[in-house]
Amino acid sequence: MSHDQAGGTDRRTFLQAGAIATAAAMGAGSAPNAEAQQAAAGAGDKAPVLPKRKLGRTGLEITLLEMGTGALRERGTLERLLRLSFANGVRTFDTARLYGTEPGFKRWFEQSPEVRKQIVLVTKDNPREPKDMLAMLDKRLAALGTDYVDMFFIHGLGDDHSLDDAINFVKGREFKETAEAIRKSGKAKFLGFSSHHQDRAALIRAAAEGGIIDAIMLMYTPWLDRDSELNRALDVAHAKGVGLISMKQVAGQFPARPKINVLEEVVRRAPMLKEKNLSPYQGLLHAIWTDERISGSCVSIKTTDQLREDADAARRYEPMKTAEIEQLRDAALAFGPTMCADCDGRCAAAAGTTAALGDLTRFLTYHEHHGIRAEARRQYAALSPEARDWKGADLEAARAACPNKLDFASLLPEVDRHLA
Repeated sequence: MSHDQAGGTDRRTFLQAGAIATAAAMGAGSAPNAEAQQAAAGAGDKAPVLPKRKLGRTGLEITLLEMGTGALRERGTLERLLRLSFANGVRTFDTARLYGTEPGFKRWFEQSPEVRKQIVLVTKDNPREPKDMLAMLDKRLAALGTDYVDMFFIHGLGDDHSLDDAINFVKGREFKETAEAIRKSGKAKFLGFSSHHQDRAALIRAAAEGGIIDAIMLMYTPWLDRDSELNRALDVAHAKGVGLISMKQVAGQFPARPKINVLEEVVRRAPMLKEKNLSPYQGLLHAIWTDERISGSCVSIKTTDQLREDADAARRYEPMKTAEIEQLRDAALAFGPTMCADCDGRCAAAAGTTAALGDLTRFLTYHEHHGIRAEARRQYAALSPEARDWKGADLEAARAACPNKLDFASLLPEVDRHLA
């Protein structure tokens, strides 16, 4: 069995164990079983659509659950999951040039042309300058087999720019003129960006002040410090009508290959999961959706089990109390997450290193949790030697400074082992 297959089996086993255990605990109140879900899948567009929220000032309504396709590479799996996602009520779909999944959407639209008008479609590319977006958008439309997308995003804003250049990008005249031309053409209704940059608070605030960006997709955690710069930036963006979509919120929070009975221990630490008949991953999604600034969550879906679990979470969503979110936070942190969605670089500063500790652990999460191993290695290789060299850093100080208390001393050797 390959390493990739082993990772998928672990994830699938964990999801099935969670579903079985919570269903057994709750009895008649359990979530729909696999057979019922399959029946719903066969109902096509007659199946109930998942709950929706408005996306900022755009007027678009997106489903709480957005299907991310970044971890899907196999043609058969991709197309099966696209159809099953739609049948389970998902109406918001995310792709990108880097994912290589756009042709799968094209085949889906060719076989079921009625689907295109029923979904919100997002794709992304990596422009160096605003003027690059015009030709890039044409290529994305050709790859998707559609004459428009609902949203066209700058992929990973800040990854290939200095902070100043990224801020000038989203606030500058050239971007404003490009955005107006794109909207006027009808090829993309709205424009946005995704970002996991450590200074994304500054990017979000700049975009809100610039008034050109319609939506932002960002790394997010439901226990974000209220007084943090990121939280304040989200307040500004929300007040300005910028739509907010969370990403990277599930992977990395709980072990991909647990050495203990994770479900049992998490339920012990967060008993409300058993009371609500939620798996840990469903609990995380409910906690995120409790923040009404967040319109939806883009989740990288790889298996039918994960899809059904996440769609069930959206169907049964109820806001969480602060104490319940704190229970979930304590349970997640106790299991040593591999990625910090709060990362703002404070860990590296405390450790006295120029190594990009947040990026290194994020790429490890891509490799271990998302299963996008080639992309994780590519992004690792793109870092400068200084950004990869964590030797000599005070890793205990880094852990103490990290909002999610990442165990860098354990994680960074794994980064070297898998990615170097």
